Amino acid sequence: MSYHIALNFEDGVTRFIGCKEGETVLDAAYRQKVNLPMDCSDGVCGTCKGHCVQGDFDLGDDYLEDALSEEEEAEGLVLTCQMVPSSDCVIQVPVASTLCKTAVGKLEGTVAHIEPLSEDSIELAVDLDENTELAFLPGQYIHIDVPGSGEHRSYSFSSLPGEKRATFLIRNIPGGVMSAYLTERAQQGERLSLTGPMGSFYLREVTRPVLMLAGGTGLAPFLSMLAQLVEKGCDAPIHMIYGVNKDDHLVKLEALDAFAEKLPSFSYTTVVVDEASQNPRKGYVTHHMDQQVLNDGDVDVYLCGPPPMVDAVLHYFDDQGIAPQSFHYEKFTPNQVKQEGAA
Repeated sequence: MSYHIALNFEDGVTRFIGCKEGETVLDAAYRQKVNLPMDCSDGVCGTCKGHCVQGDFDLGDDYLEDALSEEEEAEGLVLTCQMVPSSDCVIQVPVASTLCKTAVGKLEGTVAHIEPLSEDSIELAVDLDENTELAFLPGQYIHIDVPGSGEHRSYSFSSLPGEKRATFLIRNIPGGVMSAYLTERAQQGERLSLTGPMGSFYLREVTRPVLMLAGGTGLAPFLSMLAQLVEKGCDAPIHMIYGVNKDDHLVKLEALDAFAEKLPSFSYTTVVVDEASQNPRKGYVTHHMDQQVLNDGDVDVYLCGPPPMVDAVLHYFDDQGIAPQSFHYEKFTPNQVKQEGAA
């Protein structure tokens, strides 16, 4: 048996390794040419310390408390030289990937289809080359090189990890580098280069109710998260509030309906800013967060959208004195994805 271990480095790069049953994470990493920090490899120095944010494992009892205290262990810190996984795990490594002699992955694929979904959003599908394994955590993003421009743009996956066809929701920005390529020059079968995955915005293990707040094409990472929840099953309540500026900016509603059918614990509502909207809920997502979905703070909140939306939600939580059990958010601009923080 082998387990998938996601190593999230300080510079945002994620590297996936396989860990054999009974093998330590440190040994598995070195076997796959990822030089995690280490000195003694005997649980004495603490140099290999990281933070396991998801998964089951055994640390044994052969390490010194000077290397890992009881308080640190209770907070999820681990010594990778002693950590033997018993499930898939996600580990935060407190150094840059370059210091571990590893780098962000490089992928190649072809344009499968380009579909305008609304006046402000486009779906791009990329078929990955044969023998390419696309591993990422639902919610993460990747850089896509824009052919002929010498530039790249960053987009969250909307597809399920491991699929041979990767999909993305892309905001259609007049004059934008990627938008111009997709609307004017791109051809089916054209080659694309991708670099990633990256990012600290990803779905954690669901142990309590979840509130997803999506703005515009910030819906993309939630489609990936929901696809995984459907695949693995989830009984905890999952509610999404999906906000856009205009009625016709609401996209992928059929996909959300399908998720709701397959995952009975999932529900969603839509909100439209435009006062002339026919939507029953107008305004901003902060106008429609009732106490039920906030569950008295016993909730994990995931937020992805443009900077004004993210800032408004942050201010709303502060003003209302709301402190979710965990809060993960990502704000994006037309040219980049920016990881702002997680608590």
